[in-house]
This record gives sequence, C-alpha cells and structure tokens, in this order.
Amino acid sequence: MNIRKDGRRRFHLLLIKPSHYDGAGYVIQWLRSSLPSNSLAAVYGIARDAAAREVLGEDVEIRIRTLDETNSRVDVKRLVRAVRKDSGAALVGLVGVQSNQYPRALDLGRRFRAAGLPVVIGGFHVSGCLAMLEEMPAELKEALDLGISLFAGELEGRLDDLLRDAAQDRLRPVYDFLRELPDLSDMPTPYLPPDRVRLTMGKRASFDAGRGCPYLCSFCTIINVQGRKSRHRTADDIERLVRADAQDGITNFFITDDNFARNRNWEAIFDRLIELRASGMEMRFVIQTDTQCHRIPGFIEKAGKAGVTRTFIGLENIDPDSLKGARKGQNKITDYRALLQAWHHAGVLTYAGYIIGFPNDTPESVRRDIEIIQRELPVDIMEFFVLTPLPGSQDHQRLVEQGAPLDPDLNNYDTQHVTMDHPRMSKAEWEDIYREAWDLYYTDEHVATVLRRARAWGYDPENMMAKLFAFHAPVVYEDMHPLEGGLIRRKIRWDRRPGLPLENPLVFYPKLAWEHLSKYTGAFLMHRHYRRILARVLAEPDPETYTDTAMAPVEQGEEDKLDLFTATVSAREFMHKRRTLAARRSQAGT
Repeated sequence: MNIRKDGRRRFHLLLIKPSHYDGAGYVIQWLRSSLPSNSLAAVYGIARDAAAREVLGEDVEIRIRTLDETNSRVDVKRLVRAVRKDSGAALVGLVGVQSNQYPRALDLGRRFRAAGLPVVIGGFHVSGCLAMLEEMPAELKEALDLGISLFAGELEGRLDDLLRDAAQDRLRPVYDFLRELPDLSDMPTPYLPPDRVRLTMGKRASFDAGRGCPYLCSFCTIINVQGRKSRHRTADDIERLVRADAQDGITNFFITDDNFARNRNWEAIFDRLIELRASGMEMRFVIQTDTQCHRIPGFIEKAGKAGVTRTFIGLENIDPDSLKGARKGQNKITDYRALLQAWHHAGVLTYAGYIIGFPNDTPESVRRDIEIIQRELPVDIMEFFVLTPLPGSQDHQRLVEQGAPLDPDLNNYDTQHVTMDHPRMSKAEWEDIYREAWDLYYTDEHVATVLRRARAWGYDPENMMAKLFAFHAPVVYEDMHPLEGGLIRRKIRWDRRPGLPLENPLVFYPKLAWEHLSKYTGAFLMHRHYRRILARVLAEPDPETYTDTAMAPVEQGEEDKLDLFTATVSAREFMHKRRTLAARRSQAGT
C-alpha cells in the first residue's frame, strides 16, 4: 500500500452485488431497481464497523465502495484505475451471489483477477453447494483456478481476518463457516448510504431481523445455509438501525427474514416499533411470513400497529399432495382463508407466491387453481414462480445424486426458466403455462374485483391499482418477474455475456431505441387501461357493502361448498383425513 500525503495508507474494499444476464446476454440493470440487496447492506454494515475500528491498523484507512449492479454499472476498468492511482491495495467482494448471478459474478471476478486484484465470492450459491453437495461443482473449481477465493457462511465476526489476509496477500482459497453460525445480537446492523438506497424504487432499505427457519421445504436453500434455528437481533439493534436510516430520510423497509413469524424475538421487535411510531417516527415495513402466522396470538395485530403494510406469504399451491411432496406440511388449505382475512382486518396487503411445476401440475390444473384462488381466496397480489432445483436445496441435492438432467447454465436458475424435466409437462408446456398464469390472474375482471375488495376494506384503490399494474406490466413488456424489474431498463452495449458478439453501434442503439419506444408505449397504454378499470369501480355506489365469496367470513360447513376443498381428489382426501382426525380427537375428549 502506498503512503498518502497524510501519512496514512489506503485500502479499498469494493463490495459488489452482481446482477445476471437477460436472454440476449445483456446485464439486467435499471435506473431504479425493484428491491434492495440486504446482503449488500449487511456486508456494508459489518465493513463500516471494521473500518471504524481500524482493523488494519491506525495508519490504514479502509475506503468502502458499494455497487448493486441492478441499479449501478460496474465499470471494472475504471474501478481498477482508481485503486491503482490511489494505492493498489484492495479486496473485491462479490456479495450475496445467488445461483443465477454466479455466471456474472465469475465473469466480473475473472476481469478483476486479470488486473491483479484479490477477489472473494460469497452468497447462497457458494454456501449452498458446499453445504449440500459431496463434490465441489465445476463452476466453483473454475473460480479457484482463477485465484478467486470462496466464502461460505455468514460474515459477522469474520471480516477482520478476511481483510487482514487480503492486505497481506495471503487469502485462503476457501473460507468455510457453515457450521459456525454467529449470534446476531449486538452485531453491526445492515446499512447502506442514502445515495445507494435512493437507487431503489420507493427508496426502500432492508435488514434481516433474524435468520433461520424451522420448516423443511424441499425447494428451500435458506434452511441449509442459515440453519433451522432462530437467530435474531435485539429490539435495541432494530431501533438503532431504523433511527440511523431515519436520519438519512429513509423510512421504508423490507425485513428480509425468510419467515419473520418464526423469529423468536418478533414480539419485542414489534413492540419497539410500535413505541417508535407512537413517538412520531414514520415507518413502513414489508415482511415475509408463513401460512400459520395467524395462529400466533397477537402477531398479525401487532404487525399492523408496527407499520407493516405488506406481507409476502408462501402459499405455493392449493394441491395438498403437492404441498406434502415439497415437505411444506405447514401449509394447510383449510387455513388459507382465515389467514388472508386476518391480515386484511389488520390493514395489511397480502402478496402470495405460487409455484408452478410440482409433479401433479398440468396446464389445466394451473388454470383451474388460479380460478379457484380468484374466487375463494382474498389474495391481493399473486406472484408466480417456476419450481427450480436451486443449488443448496434438498431438491437439487436429490437430483444431482440421481444423475438427473439439469440445465447446465446457472444463469437460468432464476425461478423464471425451466431447468429440469417434468413428469406431466414438456418444457414448452411448462414455460407457456408459467407465462400464461400472469395473464390469467391479472384479467380485467379480477383486477376490478381486487379494487372492489380494496374499497370495501378501506384501502386506497388508486394505490392498489398501481400495485396490480406494477406486477403485471414487467412480465408483459420486459419478460421479467416484477421482483427483478425496475424503472427504465438500462442496457450497456459493452456489458454483454462473454462469448456473445459486441453489437455494432449502428445496430445496437436503433434497436434499443425501438425496444424502449415499443415497450413503454405498451406499458403506457396498459396503465391507461388499468385506470379505466379503476374509474369504473370508483363510480360504483356503496363500496363498503361489496362482498364476495373470498371476503365472506369463514364458516362451518364451507368445506362442502367451496372448490378449494372439493375440486380435486387430493383436496377431498385431505378434508376426509381432517374430519376423521377431528372425530377421533372428539371421541378421545369424551
């Protein structure tokens, strides 16, 4: 490290959250991205603490730079020049890399290594592979061959040594802390500078209040990386975090716990947030919960009071056999209506995930299920996903052990592409019904129904219309999942996947201009159409009197009337088992 004029040396820590490639090989990037990266925020918070403690010595300034590639271009040449001009000492951390982002991360890492900078890749792909596979996969070996280090596990308590190793040019090939899960209490909390947060839509920050989930879902990677035991931050940690962001003008948060309902400290955290809101602090939160959270006394009520405005629920399917096969035993179709209505009574919008591709699924069954959901479940926003054997999941481990054919391109492991065989659908049928599902749910008729429900429940229908549009338009006009979307697509001619040709500017820029014109004209016309639907709904009298089957209170005997419980053999068998079990319990009680 070169000596600066002030006598201190400088060490650059570049923290980069990679994006991934679209179908044409261009990096997916936006003027404003949809979701913040909590991995980036968590690592930055830890790094900022390490810099403040001067872990490389009093004479070394650690300069941290963060880049989320979904909203910021990673100009490798410029970053390398800045490091060389200043000191030449640095560590490039490719942070929170998921499986679909790994090819892009490896491409970036290869370029930084060619420039002589040390690189480490961490995140769910590295951790999941090392946690679940007996043999290291080829793409991880390729990273090691390039001199890139791999980091598995969580960074709390480990960054100091990693920085020292990098500064002394002695990075180990693999850092494996999967069996040493840290206690999160009193650890540095996630944080990003406000200029980074403002690059997300809604200026939303993120933090994890806890990690770990007790369930055994076969498609989940989190339980095999972060464990099944609840580890949580304290209420003091959360207060310190939200106050720091409030000073930056940030009051909108995504709590990224995979299942906040199973955070053992949920009540203390909610109580503290309720106190802060009562003192005048404005805060809004999005959380993720399971289908049993309505059974936790006070959970949903306190969530509403704490400022939770949206909850994402992993509904996944309404076929009991599919849920059982995915080891999703906590999801019971008999709970869905009560669960969703409880959230609405607390004033919280419901977002439900639905996975397409379970063994029993067919195009016909998916169409039928969506109709049932529209009619009988009061879901606001539906999100569809392709069942994907993500590295780190039990599904992936089983298929690898069986030698099943899997898509070799990790870029496709984004839960939007088909990456494995299906027993009842061809690849084309599976892809087609996934795409069709969005249009099946977001029909004019159902958009109007959701807006009517919003009015009856006291939600702002204009805001609801905007959310419905925001989840339908990206699929139609960008061919992307809305969570991967953003505001105004950016496409850099030079940032194309290696192996694909660099397009001539006389071809690239006119084509890009036409893409923008056609896509945004279409989106504008769709928005106008949505507004016409809203106008019709707003013109209807007595909105508070509107009701439908989904809104009707849960009542005894509805299991004989609703298609949710009667339309399929598996649903009928499930209900029969439930009745038999209830009868046995009743007899035992007498």
